[in-house]
Amino acid sequence: MADDWRIRIDVADERDTLLERLGMELDDEARELARGLEQRRLAVSRDGDELFVYASTHADAEQARSVVDQVIGQSGLKATTSGVEHWLEDEERWSNEPPGESWEDEARDEGYAPWEVRVTTGSRAEARALAERLEAEGLQPIRRFHLVIVGADTKEAADELAARLHGEVEASPAVVEPLPSNPFAIFGGLGT
Repeated sequence: MADDWRIRIDVADERDTLLERLGMELDDEARELARGLEQRRLAVSRDGDELFVYASTHADAEQARSVVDQVIGQSGLKATTSGVEHWLEDEERWSNEPPGESWEDEARDEGYAPWEVRVTTGSRAEARALAERLEAEGLQPIRRFHLVIVGADTKEAADELAARLHGEVEASPAVVEPLPSNPFAIFGGLGT
């Protein structure tokens, strides 16, 4: 069963009996509203004072919402239902939730460039010359022995910089990858 759609019910009191009432015999009006859902198995879960009803289609979730509203109205329970929410697979969030920060945004917030371009030069002198040239361009390279690392805000910017530096520096190609959480940047193999 797909569970790409849901409704959220905020129950005023965690001891509320709404969950139990949904699992029991419905009154005539609620049963009539639920008739179209008879062949469906809607998943219902609870997290504290919130209930969630999951459905495979928008229409099923909307119909479930009508049934829940009817049960709430008939029983006098203190609860409110949300509109139908949709799971946004690409963003890994429900449609009613604000977009979260990406790992790139988090890296920037912590003062790091989310992407790195790494260049291995033929000598310390070449690394120093490349780092000085990049500084003159307004970049902030890090030079370690014959390695130069330059941060970039986007993968596209890193790709462009890597292509440009690779063409100017006689070395192994620049590597573009996400900034690791480990502070040690490994260049080349780890052989003995």
